[in-house]
Amino acid sequence: MKKYKVGIVGATGMVGQRFMTLLENHPWFDLVVLAASSRSAGKTYEEAISGKWCMDKPVPEKYKNLVVKDAEADIKEICDAVDFIFCAVNMKKDEIKALEEKYAKYECPVVSNNSANRFTDDVPMVVPELNAEHIDIIPAQRKRLGTKRGFIAVKSNCSLQSYVPALFPLHEKFGVKDVLVCTYQAISGAGKTFERWPEMIDNVIPYIGGEEEKSEREPLKLWGKIEGDKIALNDKPNFTAQCIRVPVSNGHLGAVFVNFDKKPSKEEMIEIWNNFRGTAQELELPSAPKQFLNYFTEPDRPQIKSERELENGMAVSIGRLREDTQYDYKFVCLSHNTLRGAAGGAVLLAELLAAKGYMD
Repeated sequence: MKKYKVGIVGATGMVGQRFMTLLENHPWFDLVVLAASSRSAGKTYEEAISGKWCMDKPVPEKYKNLVVKDAEADIKEICDAVDFIFCAVNMKKDEIKALEEKYAKYECPVVSNNSANRFTDDVPMVVPELNAEHIDIIPAQRKRLGTKRGFIAVKSNCSLQSYVPALFPLHEKFGVKDVLVCTYQAISGAGKTFERWPEMIDNVIPYIGGEEEKSEREPLKLWGKIEGDKIALNDKPNFTAQCIRVPVSNGHLGAVFVNFDKKPSKEEMIEIWNNFRGTAQELELPSAPKQFLNYFTEPDRPQIKSERELENGMAVSIGRLREDTQYDYKFVCLSHNTLRGAAGGAVLLAELLAAKGYMD
């Protein structure tokens, strides 16, 4: 695999920082450009991030002296220097859509962590193990944009990646009909740490703006099909969600209740989970977990502290599968929200796109 030159647009935020730690020693991607808002532009990254760095490991030495570009004013310069960008900006949705499309029209592929383009008809929203075939919509998107190389691809909402992967392989054989999910989401999902958000200590907030709508609607795009020049949403399963912010640094947990068209046995469900392999595993992508879905038999697992880092934070943990009085089954799922759910999921998507030739 050739080495691709990469930029991070939105490099000073929490997801941008996570991208940086993941790309420091990446075998395929060489991080050469950092961009952020005009407030940070012109400073070295070390200066721009002073007092804001919130990763467990220090700022990688090789990036400290990179001069930060202006994400909006320096687009041409950025695009000329890289093969593609990761986008993790903090702006209004309409501004993000316009910015990402502008990069794409400069013939620079965009792999986005943002939600702004998730429901653009011809923008693939991909979890590489689940719906890798959706990247085949890119030629239609390029035709609309009038580009040869440029396009936008996005990853799904972070909380979905705790529970949707457990449901996805069950649907083909048994037909997932109704899903009720309650998510318990870490504060890093809001880009915060306990130092910056002390009111979360010893507290639970039963509201996360926009999260329930995403949790109910986005899975239908993951389950969707390419029809002509758009990805058509699936009409099932029926989702209802409640999303709660809890005093945890990293890791989203979902409590899932599910009805099937054809009720499987517990043994059948666990066997499917344990044996499931997606395109990311088949292609042996660098960031792909060897075992994507992991079922724990202990009654008190998975736990956020012990399981969130499983397979470098890229695996999904499942446990407490049991029959329910109102639904067929209930179980819990867990994933690391800034690794599998955010930056790591975007890096894995970029690896898929590179392996399939879309970055060339």
